[in-house]
Amino acid sequence: MTLAMPPPAEQLPMVVAVTAGLGLLIALAGIGVMWRLRTRSIGVMLAVVVVVAVAATLAGVVAIIMKMLLEGVVRDFVLSVVAVGGLVGLGVAFVLAKRVVRESRRLVAAVRDMPFAAPQGLPAELQEIANTLEEAYAREQALEGARRELVAWVSHDLRTPLAGMRAMAEALEDGVVTSPRTVSRYHRQIKLEVERLSSMVDDLFELSRIHAGALRLSRARIGLADLVADTLDGAEPLARAKGVVLTAEAAAAVPVEADAGALGRALGNLVVNAIRHTPSDRTVVLRAGVDEGMACVSVTDCCGGIPEEDLPRVFEVAFRGEAARTPSVDGGAGLGLAIAQGIVEAHDGVIEVVNEGPGCRFEIRLPLVSG
Repeated sequence: MTLAMPPPAEQLPMVVAVTAGLGLLIALAGIGVMWRLRTRSIGVMLAVVVVVAVAATLAGVVAIIMKMLLEGVVRDFVLSVVAVGGLVGLGVAFVLAKRVVRESRRLVAAVRDMPFAAPQGLPAELQEIANTLEEAYAREQALEGARRELVAWVSHDLRTPLAGMRAMAEALEDGVVTSPRTVSRYHRQIKLEVERLSSMVDDLFELSRIHAGALRLSRARIGLADLVADTLDGAEPLARAKGVVLTAEAAAAVPVEADAGALGRALGNLVVNAIRHTPSDRTVVLRAGVDEGMACVSVTDCCGGIPEEDLPRVFEVAFRGEAARTPSVDGGAGLGLAIAQGIVEAHDGVIEVVNEGPGCRFEIRLPLVSG
């Protein structure tokens, strides 16, 4: 065995520089190869990684040999060890790549099967992808079910007034109804049904904009007290006709950044919903104030409460729980709560409902504007 004389210390920077330069060139070449093979199997890319690592190590050995720091049998030993290490690395990469490919194919097969259920025992990253896909599939199924249910009951609610208007129109056209009083009543009823259908179409259009993310807000600094007052004025005729007492309690200055029209519609939907389900001679109360650093506006009614199991679903598009979501003769398609939720969330706020006293309380919480 022949050993070279110990190299002088000043040769170390030269060896490091040569090794780093060769390693950089090999790394760049490896990145280029991986870019060309980016759509190929993970196993191929893992093999490239191992080859790059072994080649970079060999570059260091070559640099040392070039400086005649190793020669003879020692050089052969080092080269043999590096070669064996490279082969071991390739073998491990092959085993790992084979498992990753096998688990990836298992995930793909699970995705193709319906209903989708996340396979277990995958590598951490693939398991996270599988779990995310399972959650997304469950949400999509829920939304699809809600859409089918929505189409079914909206179609029913459209068909009923259309059938009534058609019958009245045919009676007027055929001269079956001739009494001026009855003719006038038919005209009024047709007008009411048209207004109701128009309201239903407006609600559906608004809900589609919210779900499509196409709701455009013109935000400005407004006070909740003014919003409550405007909502109170707009809902007063309906409350008076129903015999419901409508009151408000609002703090003097609760500023928020909001689209007054959109937020007013959301609050109006809550108030109208409360009035419709509150018996005559009972009270609906609007309150506005600040709670835990958030601007809050609430609507409390006397509807008798909502079953606890239905509370989480009140804002769902197609949920109709008992009478809470059933359209009435003075309403639209029963989408008011879903629209209110979409508008509030577009304002970075939250909307909740809880049973309280003789009824329930809907509460909107929005970021409070400072200053």
